Amino acid sequence: MAAYAHESTFVPRRIVVFLIIVLFHALLIWALANGLARKVVEVLAPPIQTDIIEEVKQDEPPPPPPPPEMERPPVEVPPPEVNIQIPVDVSTSTAITDVTDRPAPMAPPPPPRASVRVSPKLDVRRSPSTDEYYPPSSRRAEEEGTTTIRACVSPDGRTAGQPTVTKSSGHEKLDEAAVKWATRARWAPGTEDGKAIELCQQFNVRFKLTN
Repeated sequence: MAAYAHESTFVPRRIVVFLIIVLFHALLIWALANGLARKVVEVLAPPIQTDIIEEVKQDEPPPPPPPPEMERPPVEVPPPEVNIQIPVDVSTSTAITDVTDRPAPMAPPPPPRASVRVSPKLDVRRSPSTDEYYPPSSRRAEEEGTTTIRACVSPDGRTAGQPTVTKSSGHEKLDEAAVKWATRARWAPGTEDGKAIELCQQFNVRFKLTN
């Protein structure tokens, strides 16, 4: 019996809770339909007010001017003293000492002056003509030519010694005639520094036929 009485009292309590929940939902739906909920929200949440605060920009003062530059006097730095020590060669210094101790050598004598020589010249007025020594056989054979003779001339203007042929004319008789003419020729003697001396020279003796 006791167990039954407890079960009968538990069932109506659940029914009551269910009915309360259903009633709450019904009221909530009705309130939403009539705008009651919006009013409740407006009461609970007051309108938000926004204030625009204008930021006032403060003018910053200009920076102070830089301090004036003071001209500093130049600092004079004395130049460093450099001592250069040059090694002295003992052998060199000794040689210099020896030379200075000795007397200065005498200047060499001047070189000998070159002598001025003038060759002998033929004296045409005192010399015979080559026509006088032209061989008659050579004339007939019409032989012509030039013979080079080497002869020495004495200080008195005469031919010294025997003249020699250094270059032939190509004709033996003409060469012999040239040597004979050279022995009879007369000369203005050669000189050395203005003094007549014996000098040897070469000259040509030409044989040519004339009409």
